[in-house]
This record gives sequence, C-alpha cells and structure tokens, in this order.
Amino acid sequence: MPHTDVYADVRLIYRLLLAVDVEKYSARDARGQLRAQTDLRNILSLAAQNVGLDRSLWYEQVSGDGELAVLPEDVDVSLVVGDFTHQLETVLGEFNHERTGGRRLRLRVALHHGTLTPGPFGPAGDAPIVVSRLLNAKPLRRVLADQQHRDVALIVSQTLYQDVVRTGFCSLDPQDFQAVRVNAKGVLYHGFVQRRAVEEELVQPVLRAIGEGGGGGHGAKLVALPGGGG
Repeated sequence: MPHTDVYADVRLIYRLLLAVDVEKYSARDARGQLRAQTDLRNILSLAAQNVGLDRSLWYEQVSGDGELAVLPEDVDVSLVVGDFTHQLETVLGEFNHERTGGRRLRLRVALHHGTLTPGPFGPAGDAPIVVSRLLNAKPLRRVLADQQHRDVALIVSQTLYQDVVRTGFCSLDPQDFQAVRVNAKGVLYHGFVQRRAVEEELVQPVLRAIGEGGGGGHGAKLVALPGGGG
C-alpha cells in the first residue's frame, strides 16, 4: 500500500503568543483557586476590552493557574505588547487595591512571536515552547519576589524586544527592560524582563466591568487557530 502522509497539508504559521501564570496558585485552597481563576479571566477580558481587543478571537489553552493564548494573525502586535500589558498591570493594580480580604493576585506574563502549527491537544512548534520557558524563567519569578509592590512581571522574547519594543511604535520604554538568559533542559533562551512597573500616578479607576460576568474571557472553543492558516 502506498504511504500516505497525514501531515502533508500541515504548515507552520506565525502568531503572537501570550502566556500568563498566577503566582503561588498551588498555595491557595480550592475556593481560593476558583476565585483566582475567575478574577484572572475577568481581568484579562477587561484589559483586552479597554484597548479594543476581542478575546473571543483568541485560541486559549488553559491550565488551572493560567493560560497560553494564540492571538489572531491580524492583531496589532505593538498594541498587545505595549498597551495591553500596560492596561493589564493597571487593571490588576486597581483590582488589588480595591479588594478587601484574600490574597493579592499577582501575575507572570510572557510574550513571543514565532512559528507553530495547530495540534489535537493545542499548538505545537517552537513558539509555544519558547513562551512557556520564558514564563517559568527564574529572573521573571525574582521580579515578583524582590519587588513586592509589583502585580505583574513581564518578559518578552529577544526577537519581540528587538522587532517591537525598540522600534518606537510600542508604548513601552526599551530602557525599562533588562536582557536575561534562560537555560532550560539544555537549551538557552533569550528574553528581556521589564524591571520597572506602571507608575502609581498612572493607575486609573478601571474596575467598572470586574464582576459583571466577563463573558469574553472564556475564549473561542476552536480546533483550528484563529485567523485560519491551519
């Protein structure tokens, strides 16, 4: 019988990936974990809404303490890297400030733009691995450990820093980032960690939608990745 390549029509595509993780999630009891999941969904949805992003178009591979999101091919990368991450820190800071009782919600966030392909259990390829390795990098964890006033620790891949942050089209200041190297399972990954948080005076009241359902935070239940090409 002739051999049939079941992957003949599969091709690599370029996408922007966002990975988010809740700090010390496993230290919470079951009720606290559920609350953290709900809060994270609402905060991500509000931050996206505030900069004109539609989270229902994101492919989301969720875990208990966070998610890996693949954004549509036509998304404005500089807006996500700059305005969305800034808004995420602002929304989360206001949320933690207004919250009474319970543990603060603090996040590690990683971004990378690279190649992947749709798979039966989620995206496969180099980009999901890179963004996951950066998310779990020790230098990123140390940001939250060393700067207790911070609510978000952000890392971007080296290519994303060079192509987006340094261009001047991104609202983030390149001077706020520090280059880091991450050795994971014998492979060296390069990224840039944001060392300075959103200035306190820039935080605005943005909680109008928190607790109002956050329906956009569920994401699309997709087999193919957003934007086609899979």
